Amino acid sequence: MQWYLDVLKKYAVFAGRARRKEYWMFVLFSAIVSIILSIIDRIAGLDYGPNNSSGVLSTIYSLAVLIPSLAVGVRRMHDTNRSGWWILINLIPCVGWIVWIVFAAQEGGAGDNQYGPDPKAAERFGGPGQAGPAEPGYPTV
Repeated sequence: MQWYLDVLKKYAVFAGRARRKEYWMFVLFSAIVSIILSIIDRIAGLDYGPNNSSGVLSTIYSLAVLIPSLAVGVRRMHDTNRSGWWILINLIPCVGWIVWIVFAAQEGGAGDNQYGPDPKAAERFGGPGQAGPAEPGYPTV
């Protein structure tokens, strides 16, 4: 839940980088909230559209999280050292979504890049005052 709230706190922040965990936890919680709101819409009779496929509450929620969803997606691409414009690949039916999932599932680059500092630097390299070794496979210098 912390990851979901962190994304909402950075409502329209398109600069910087977002870890895989931050992105996917936001997607997970957002999907859960959407499903719950759709069920409430159906029970309360607030659904509309062809075959009652949409609901008032779920539509309001979708509009409320549109900008944070775009922002965390752009920051996720920045973490993989790609331009945020790669988010537009989702507009290509089927193939675009598959490419997006592959890009979003890739581990972010170690160390700083042109989009900002590494969000996992403390885990990878050991932060100040942090006891214990850095994550295996990464330099400790």
